[in-house]
Amino acid sequence: MTSLRERWEDQEDRLLAPMATRSRGAVRLHPEEVLPTRSEFQRDRDRIIHSKSFRRLMHKTQVFIAPRGDHYRTRLTHTLEVTQIARTIGRALQLNEDLIEAIGMGHDLGHTPFGHAGESALAEMYPGFRHNEQSLRVVEHLERDGRGLNLTEPVRDGILRHSKPRESLAGNVSGIPATPEGNVVKISDSIAYMNHDLDDAINAGIIAPADIPDVVIYRLGNSHASRINTLVEDVIGNSSVDSASGSVIMSSELRLVADELRGFLFEKVYDPLNRLTETINAQRIVRSLYTWYLDHPERLPDPDAASSPDRLVADHIASMTDRFAIDLAERLFDPLILVP
Repeated sequence: MTSLRERWEDQEDRLLAPMATRSRGAVRLHPEEVLPTRSEFQRDRDRIIHSKSFRRLMHKTQVFIAPRGDHYRTRLTHTLEVTQIARTIGRALQLNEDLIEAIGMGHDLGHTPFGHAGESALAEMYPGFRHNEQSLRVVEHLERDGRGLNLTEPVRDGILRHSKPRESLAGNVSGIPATPEGNVVKISDSIAYMNHDLDDAINAGIIAPADIPDVVIYRLGNSHASRINTLVEDVIGNSSVDSASGSVIMSSELRLVADELRGFLFEKVYDPLNRLTETINAQRIVRSLYTWYLDHPERLPDPDAASSPDRLVADHIASMTDRFAIDLAERLFDPLILVP
């Protein structure tokens, strides 16, 4: 009798584009028996959603640290928005939505507390730290009490390569995912954060709608929804997945507009936020906790003899939520050292 999984795999062969990634035969780090009810990428998605690292994303900063309001994005809502955008693109292009969802749900599992400000502070203490590599480390080594989630290769690749290439612990890691589904998540990550960070900044009163560059309004639209829709339709209209040599891309024109929006956000939103006392204090907390744990390695949870002390400290701090890091710092340190 044909299993549900086999019928699903047959349906992928019939309905997906030639360039799409099939779940049949997907390889894991450690071989496992396949299940009769779910495809391999569905199993990966489920493992990620049920992980502790995924649950902690709800208490990790996206851009605003400890905002006074219920509607600012967190790392979890960012993850959900990225995945929703990516699935919309993937469905239109007849790509594997289960693979897209697994990559999208897992891409930021290794992010530090306090957003990119926390990542920068941790990279100062542990040079080369990158959240995308940490996300891969989480799913390969840290989750399930050191056993990892044993995800398939396409999901691990998409998680690792969702960020732009920069010098890191693994050298200059290529930022080009091996699958079109990974490329969809990579593009969707940019579409999501540029637009929701703009939306949050307007709601916070940091900028006004009138401050948005004219070219962004003219080419992308004058609302949050219209800007996302314009970018999504552009990717769908300019991508080609009808052959194995196809590509998932944004048009050169809208890439320039997106770069204009990104530059505006750095100048008017990210740089001012990085100068706030809350951000400076958050980075000081990360540095102070790193130094303290190096001096007190016995306080680390479940020490791993195979990893160096500084690696273990970086793992532990990256796993923290904003709230946990702040509460811990208040217990360990004289509050005065956390004030610039």
